[in-house]
Amino acid sequence: MWLLRFILKAAIFFTLFAFALNNQEDASVHFFFGTVWNAPLVLIVLSAFVLGVAVGVMGMVPRWWRHRRLALRLKPAAQSPSKVASTTTTINSDTPHGI
Repeated sequence: MWLLRFILKAAIFFTLFAFALNNQEDASVHFFFGTVWNAPLVLIVLSAFVLGVAVGVMGMVPRWWRHRRLALRLKPAAQSPSKVASTTTTINSDTPHGI
């Protein structure tokens, strides 16, 4: 299994490396107010990818914090058996498979 993973990682690496070698021409990115950035195309694509990942992570951080606070608040309640026993429901045995 480790050999299959190693081969897959090597194939992905060499594919990305070939992409980088084939896209070394200079490209221009035009920003506002006449600002221009000239760089190899592979650096521009890599920069756009990193920027997208950073924006995505920053957009998810508030939700992660909210879920973490909720999990920490519910952790003591889940450990007390009296609250768990009082919240369980019984299944009616007259209906097949709980339907």
